[in-house]
Amino acid sequence: MLGKTKTKYIQSLGQKKHRDDERLFIAEGPKIVAEMLETVPGSISQVYALSSWARENEGRYNASLVTEVSEDELSKISQLHTPNQVLAVIRQFPSSAPPPAKGNIILALDTIQDPGNLGTIIRIADWFGIAHIVCSHECADLYNPKVVQSTMGSIARVQLHYTSLPAWLATQKETRIYAAALEGQDITKMNTLIEGIIVIGNESKGISAPVMEQVNVRITIPQKGKAESLNAAVAAGIIVSHLV
Repeated sequence: MLGKTKTKYIQSLGQKKHRDDERLFIAEGPKIVAEMLETVPGSISQVYALSSWARENEGRYNASLVTEVSEDELSKISQLHTPNQVLAVIRQFPSSAPPPAKGNIILALDTIQDPGNLGTIIRIADWFGIAHIVCSHECADLYNPKVVQSTMGSIARVQLHYTSLPAWLATQKETRIYAAALEGQDITKMNTLIEGIIVIGNESKGISAPVMEQVNVRITIPQKGKAESLNAAVAAGIIVSHLV
């Protein structure tokens, strides 16, 4: 049984200030929680689950981590409209400076503010084996519950680095920087990249001028229809699928 104090504490992790103060975040649902328990078991602080989930997973995980709760209790601590069996409270991952781009493929995100887009881009990176994403400080918070849910567990395998994007790009002189733009080289006619930085811009404003100043190559997705634009995560997926 969860007391009022514990319930309010878990609820508070839906807010960035409290997440950052406690260095914790929430993941929900059987798939994501299973991914986290298998990939980063040492980061799990506590799991709150319905008895049905606890019975089904008995013996798979450290029983001391699991607290059984009722459907009503789960609904009070969940950040989802429809709570889904289990919620994990997880320690935030250690932060670090971005790695050198030389010899790597790195995604750079310029003010991606929609949590769903950020989470989906993390999932795309994981699918294509991209281990690092460099984000401007204006991007959505990695630990926003909507970001976490959208990653479907990929948050445990792809490392994000928040930094001044123009300043970091300016230090990457040994590799090319590619920027998604309305006009540029047709990605369908380009060779697969061995290394490089692929910049994806803001959902409505695109790539900012300070970031674009650091770009070596503008690239574009050829348009065949009449749609005005592409969703940032969709554009990232198309570009990465052609170049990585």
